Amino acid sequence: MTNKLILFSVAAFSLTACKKEAPKQDGPKPFPVVSVETKNIVGYDNFPASIEGRINNDVRAKIQGYITQVLVDEGQYVTKGQPLFRLETNILTENAAASKAGIGAAESNIAAAQAQVNAANVEVNKLKPLVQKNIISNVQLQTAQASLAQAQAGLQQAIAAKRQAVANYKGVEANIDYSVIRAPISGVIGKLPLKVGSLVGPTDQVALTTISDTSEIFAYFSMNEKEYFNFLEKSTGANISEKIKNLPMVELQLANGSIYPEKGRIEAITGSLDRSTGTIQFRVAFKNAQKLLSNGNSGTIRFPKHYDNVLVVPESATYEQQGIVYVYKVEKDTARNTVVDVIERIDNLALIKSGVKNGEIIIAAGTGNVKPGTAVKPKKISMDSLVQSVKPKF
Repeated sequence: MTNKLILFSVAAFSLTACKKEAPKQDGPKPFPVVSVETKNIVGYDNFPASIEGRINNDVRAKIQGYITQVLVDEGQYVTKGQPLFRLETNILTENAAASKAGIGAAESNIAAAQAQVNAANVEVNKLKPLVQKNIISNVQLQTAQASLAQAQAGLQQAIAAKRQAVANYKGVEANIDYSVIRAPISGVIGKLPLKVGSLVGPTDQVALTTISDTSEIFAYFSMNEKEYFNFLEKSTGANISEKIKNLPMVELQLANGSIYPEKGRIEAITGSLDRSTGTIQFRVAFKNAQKLLSNGNSGTIRFPKHYDNVLVVPESATYEQQGIVYVYKVEKDTARNTVVDVIERIDNLALIKSGVKNGEIIIAAGTGNVKPGTAVKPKKISMDSLVQSVKPKF
């Protein structure tokens, strides 16, 4: 009897313990949901770009000499013809004085030669009537005429010598003028690697400086061969010229992430592939009236891509398994996973080609906590508010 009571008590206790440990059934969990929408979206293809002035001129000395003055500073704006450097001219000045003296000597020689010509001409004119009257022989006249020809030749040589002296003087004067090195164009001065006392000349490898006309700048970017042919297929026009003309304006993202206020237009495409890099280069022109951009800057060209009336879902609504992208549709408060074909991801939105329809309800976030068949309690939120909340802030 006692053993039966003990067994009954143990069984009752075990039954009570089992009832207490039985798991409770959870109800539907709340999840944020959104409706699939159609939007007009602008995306961008990004290409690193190097920036150069419209014109970039190296400044070099035309004569050899030592720099005596540097008349400008780096970053200074100069106008065409403005003096930039001065070279020493002591020897040139001495050469100019000698050349000028040479002109004076040549003029004296011309005067002497002209006098000889005049004298020889008088002698010929005096002998001609005497020969005609047979007073003297013709030999004397021929001798006088030969002397006149010789005097005339001497005069021509003296005139030629003066021309040479004048040319020499002008050459020295030109060199003196070249000793003042002037700006070949209007623009901004670059680096000044050479200082006062440096010996410079026309064959130097290092330029005195570079002047950049940055009233308009060119941004250069490249596409690889595949990107280039995709570009040709998508662009409208029968030939390259028409395609370039029909291209949209592009944006320039600066090194700090900001967008340059002026939009640019693609003006030219190189006609051949660079075999060393496997790329084709594009040139974009931007106005630069405020001189915000400088020669040598870098940036990123943003080439716009327009998607009209495309299906969109929050990027946080998608998840991937074995290379396949899914979203969870909510049907009768139950999560059902479905495969979607994503065209592109832009600004925290996934652009969808197929798999969902406009207006369908999907789980917007927290898909890592959902399994197919999970009971959910939909909590409707705005897609725009969700997308904006996850945008990075700079």
